[in-house]
Amino acid sequence: MDKTDPFSTTVPTPTANRPLLGLTVLVIEDSRFACEAMRLLCLRSGARIRRADCLRSARRHLQVYRPTVVIIDLGLPDGNGVDLIQELSRAEPRVAVVLGTSGDSGGEDAAMLAGADGFLAKPITSLAEFQYAVLSNLPAERQPLGLRSLTDEEILPDKMAFQDDIAHIADVLDDTRDGRALDYVAQFLSGVARSAKDSPLEQAADALARKRAAGEPAGSETAELAGLIQQRLTQKIAI
Repeated sequence: MDKTDPFSTTVPTPTANRPLLGLTVLVIEDSRFACEAMRLLCLRSGARIRRADCLRSARRHLQVYRPTVVIIDLGLPDGNGVDLIQELSRAEPRVAVVLGTSGDSGGEDAAMLAGADGFLAKPITSLAEFQYAVLSNLPAERQPLGLRSLTDEEILPDKMAFQDDIAHIADVLDDTRDGRALDYVAQFLSGVARSAKDSPLEQAADALARKRAAGEPAGSETAELAGLIQQRLTQKIAI
C-alpha cells in the first residue's frame, strides 16, 4: 500500500476492468512521448501515475512517498537507471514492484541483474502486457478478484508529445556537441523514434550510436540526425 503517499487516503479494490486500482505508479522517463503512453496505460488500468524525468527528481519523489510500482527507464539524462534499480531492490522496506524499461536490446539483462522484478521493452503500447508485468509481481491480496479477460488494446500516445521530444533533443544538440551529449541524443532518439514508428530517424540515431561505440568520428552521422530533427520540427501536426 502507498502508506507514505500524502495523496492516498483510501485504497480502492481492483476490478476486472481496472485491475490496478489502488496502485500508485512512479514512472521515471525523460521522453514525453513514452510517458504519455504510460499515462494512458495507467489511466486505462485504474492506477495513479506520477512522473520524474531524471534520477534526481525520482529520488526527491521517493523521499516524500513510497509508490507501489516504480518503472525506470535505463537511459536518463543524469545517469543510468540501473543504479536506481539497484538502490530500490536493496532498500527496506522495498517497493512492491520495480520494473526496468528501455529500447535497447541489452537493457533487459542489465535491469534484471540489478534486481528488477520485470522488464518492459519499448515501445510500450500493449495494455495486456503492461497489466501483466505489474500484476504478475504483486502479492495475491493485491490482485483483482474473479476472472479477467485479456485485451489486445493498443495505446497510442498523442503525436504532440513526440514533437515535444524532438524540440527537447534539438536543444540538447544545439547546446553542446561533446561525447556524452551525443551518446544521450543517440540513445534518446532511438527509443523515441522506435515508439513513434519513425524508421528514418531511428536508423540515423542507431548509426550515430554505432560510430560512438566504435570510437570513430561521427560528424556526418550527427549532421544527418540534426537535419532529420529540423525536418520534424517544421512538420505541421493535425490536431
